[in-house]
Amino acid sequence: MSKFTFDPALLEKSKRTARKTWASYLLALIAWVAFVIVMATACFLLCSSITWYDGFLYRLLNWVQNYIVFVCTFVVLAGWVVISYFYIAEPARNLELLLSAAGDLAHPTEDPISLPKPLKSAEDQLNLVREQALRDTRAAREAEQRKNDLVVYLAHDLKTPLTSIIGYLTLLRDEPQISPQLRERYTDIALEKAERLEDLVNEFFDITRFSLTTLELEYQSVDLTRLLQQLASEFAPVLQEKGMDCTLSLPPALSAVCDPDKIARVFDNLLNNACHYAYPNSTLSIEGLENGDVIVLRFRNAGHTIPQEKLHRMFERFFRLDSSRSTKSGNAGLGLAIAKEIVAAHGGTITAQSAAEQIIFTVALPASPQP
Repeated sequence: MSKFTFDPALLEKSKRTARKTWASYLLALIAWVAFVIVMATACFLLCSSITWYDGFLYRLLNWVQNYIVFVCTFVVLAGWVVISYFYIAEPARNLELLLSAAGDLAHPTEDPISLPKPLKSAEDQLNLVREQALRDTRAAREAEQRKNDLVVYLAHDLKTPLTSIIGYLTLLRDEPQISPQLRERYTDIALEKAERLEDLVNEFFDITRFSLTTLELEYQSVDLTRLLQQLASEFAPVLQEKGMDCTLSLPPALSAVCDPDKIARVFDNLLNNACHYAYPNSTLSIEGLENGDVIVLRFRNAGHTIPQEKLHRMFERFFRLDSSRSTKSGNAGLGLAIAKEIVAAHGGTITAQSAAEQIIFTVALPASPQP
């Protein structure tokens, strides 16, 4: 999504236009005063060269001559009013149109904003704001719809394991003569469903935390090599279930000043994502290096090539690569979005690439907090 930025050139252009308008206004007033003085002098000289007889015109000209200062002042003031109206009326109309157009941005429509030619630059800027507002509105509506759909899906999935738990516990209560083997089987199934229910409840908590909390970092000096080694060992049982291996290609130490808990969550989400979408019996590799003041980590696994249109959306909140609601692997679609937010809060970046059945996530973190 593109972000609107105000063009500083527009402000400078507006200032230049305002200065030119004021200069033109003052010149018009000076020209009008000079014109009145010249005309008054010319009329006086002309009238003085003519022999006049008593009459209405003679008395009128005589009165003007006696009150020439007041007459000239009145004419100058009248001209000033007309000139001021000419210079103020059009800008006032333009300002009214501009305010009306700005007010329309509160409820933008698909129709472009149209302003007079002198306001072409303002029209372009307002249309950029309108287009951005429309994009943001559509994105917010889609995000809200995905969230609502996700809540419905999770509510449905909550009911499924809960129904199974109640059913198997009811069997255990109502059939005391059941064999030990069958009792153990029912207990294992009920426990598995209860664990799935716990995962779904945690996903609800993730949604709430992601939507309502502000990310606060607690910086510490951390060895990322040791942290990744520890996380890889914790994921060993999960990887073994799919026949996968995890290889680490890291320097002896990768020191960084970061929030260890939140960075661990980033790595945890990436490892969890690889476990879900990697091919069985494949290898997950974690590579790391220090490039100047930046630490670069790559998580590489074999899996179905991700289309570009989905690759660009993987870090959106509530977006799931697999739209099917599998109760075993379904998730809230928040893992990568949260990972991106955490990495960005540290001043780093996280990107995804996919080609030739390879999926690579690259995390770049500054070795020390950015000012």
